[in-house]
Amino acid sequence: MRALDIARDRNLDLVEISPNAVPPVCKLMDYGKYKYEQAKKENEARKNQKTITLKEIRMRPRTDEHDIDVKTRKIQQFLAEGDRVRVSVQFRGAEMRHPDIGRKLLDEIAEVLKGSAIIERTPSMEGRMMSMIVSRAPGWEPPKKQAPPTGKHHAPSAPADKTASAAMPPPTPESNDVPGTPTSKNS
Repeated sequence: MRALDIARDRNLDLVEISPNAVPPVCKLMDYGKYKYEQAKKENEARKNQKTITLKEIRMRPRTDEHDIDVKTRKIQQFLAEGDRVRVSVQFRGAEMRHPDIGRKLLDEIAEVLKGSAIIERTPSMEGRMMSMIVSRAPGWEPPKKQAPPTGKHHAPSAPADKTASAAMPPPTPESNDVPGTPTSKNS
């Protein structure tokens, strides 16, 4: 009862910290201020936290080599941002009879991503889709983007044909000297 009197005198709250201890542990504090500071700390922690999302790249067994290269670069970009990526091969019709082509495609992608990614889930068939999940390899740092060089040698120059055509006057309606077109003059 003495602790409650002290809390009232100081205009503070008596907060029970550890109720299971013998004797129970209590603390004098402004409980409203304490709750406000706790909420503030939680918001700060939430702000600095990076949420990892699962991105998906879809392909077909007959996807062209250049398109695969583009998609592989996109996977590396997602990994650089800290996301996990599901790489899927979608089969349709007769393609379903050849899942080995899709597995080969996923293995080729895994080989390209060898240094920058680890395979979390190996390629597996789920209905008409074969997919694997990759995530960023520990210790892998994405290459830094280079700033485009600035200078006079990159300034666009006017083509020579454009300057030549600007110097010539436009054709007049009387001078239709275009070969192969009939003329309306009476001779």
